[in-house]
Amino acid sequence: MKKIYVLATGGTIAGSAESDTATTGYQAGAIGIDALLSAVPEIRELAEVSGEQIAAIDSKDMTQQIQLKLARRCNELLAFEGIDGVVITHGTDTMEETAYLLSLLTCTDKPIVLTGAMRPATAISADGPLNLLDAVRVAVSPEARDRGVLVVTNNQIDGAHDVTKSHTTSVQTFQSPNGGSLGSVDDGVVKFFRRSEFTHLAGSLKLSETIQELPDVRILYGYAGDDGLLVEAAVKAGARGIVYAGMGNGSLPAPVEEKLAQAVKDGVTVVRSTRGYAGQVTYAEPSYEAAKILRSESLNPQKARILLQLALQQKLESDEIQEWFNRF
Repeated sequence: MKKIYVLATGGTIAGSAESDTATTGYQAGAIGIDALLSAVPEIRELAEVSGEQIAAIDSKDMTQQIQLKLARRCNELLAFEGIDGVVITHGTDTMEETAYLLSLLTCTDKPIVLTGAMRPATAISADGPLNLLDAVRVAVSPEARDRGVLVVTNNQIDGAHDVTKSHTTSVQTFQSPNGGSLGSVDDGVVKFFRRSEFTHLAGSLKLSETIQELPDVRILYGYAGDDGLLVEAAVKAGARGIVYAGMGNGSLPAPVEEKLAQAVKDGVTVVRSTRGYAGQVTYAEPSYEAAKILRSESLNPQKARILLQLALQQKLESDEIQEWFNRF
């Protein structure tokens, strides 16, 4: 049997509420890794499973220190021949961010699968146990190798680059709007439909073991009437990068464009993203290109922030950073 290692970080999948009908107001991360695994004995029929508790938090409180710790631990574990894959239990609020960061920092072709739940473990029809079982099913599948980091929930398999949380409470919240899911788990059968064009960096990017945080990059959200004062505030606060979630194709209100252009002149790297749910941010106004305001391509703002942080950490030039957004 294959050996799968489970890293637990808390979240709703480990949540506990006072009532079995409560799906809000619960304590996230209250149930430990041993209890999570014991609740799904069928896992033992699929693989030899062991695990450890990395954190026990609500994922709204996820930090990059914990995310970097996860990346290092995944690399350590998967360097051993005796570990065939890693499953990470995680809260859904920031799961897509952790998955994307791991896809850039983990140097392996072995499966790394994140899963979580929208209902606490104590709820009627809790979705966590089946999600965890399906995550292990994917992790042991030979077809899951070299597909980058995956997210498995509600019988779907999604890639870290494309997946996003689309609904506040629904169990089918995770969707990949720019291409769809990579596969599914139907009645226990793992089936992949396609392969993502956006793969992990596969060892080309490594961070020092001592790094506990990444460069300061702020996300600003566009709206009608934005006067750009928050751009000035971000620069004054010491941000090294700004991701602006603009309208439509990353459109910038005139006052915002002016202040972002000045921020670039002041040494801040600026990336246009979009507040839209789907689509790519492409070439738009010539003035954006002239000001060296970069494009996020198909990354949403929260993922664009992560890639920009890593690019700044590697001290890349502007054109090199844009190439990263084109590729990753």
